[in-house]
Amino acid sequence: MFDEFVLTASTADLSEEPAAREHADAVEYRMDLASDPLGQLEAYDGELPLLVTNRASWEGGEAEGLGRYDALSTAIGHEAVAAVDVELAALRGTHPDPAEESHAEALREAAREAGASVVASVHDFESTPEPAALVDLLADAASEGDVGKLATTATAPADALAMLRATHEATAAGHRVATMCMGDPGRHTRAVAPVYGSKIGYAPVDPANATAPGQYPLATLRALVDGLREDGTGK
Repeated sequence: MFDEFVLTASTADLSEEPAAREHADAVEYRMDLASDPLGQLEAYDGELPLLVTNRASWEGGEAEGLGRYDALSTAIGHEAVAAVDVELAALRGTHPDPAEESHAEALREAAREAGASVVASVHDFESTPEPAALVDLLADAASEGDVGKLATTATAPADALAMLRATHEATAAGHRVATMCMGDPGRHTRAVAPVYGSKIGYAPVDPANATAPGQYPLATLRALVDGLREDGTGK
């Protein structure tokens, strides 16, 4: 699914999918923010494939406990689900609860059996590590999933430059990655990172329901990414 750049429209309401079709390639379905998440999924008959995310509270989401894995395991059985997001800390066993690792590994195996891609994700809501640490994080995430996702917080332009450099280096090393900086100093990375190899972009269907700091409206990000790629540097 992620051989080329994929722009996902983030939402907790699958009835918004028709409004995303003009600009998005897929929908990131935020199950942790949704009302009756599995019920919505069962009723889904939209055109866009789904990346299902049930973000843990310890990584900035609203899902509590290990039950989120059961919901994701059920979700990947739906024919529209093409990918699932799993936190790298769980896959790597660096979370304090060892049960996280066993559940995450089982979910990854189930996803692969179902033909769904795995996005191994890392979020830092406070800072952006040094470039070498970013490259290592991306390599770790890419080795655990089909795509390694890294979202950090930029507090200065140098943080955005570090992320773009790390994206370029990780891609050149053969890793499939998705990168962005949250916050105003790094907002432009959401549009520029695909030029350096980032494979996934995120934007809300409804700008009022942004799921991370600094997200562009969906139509805006589509135009920015496509405009930058048309000059020949990104395709």
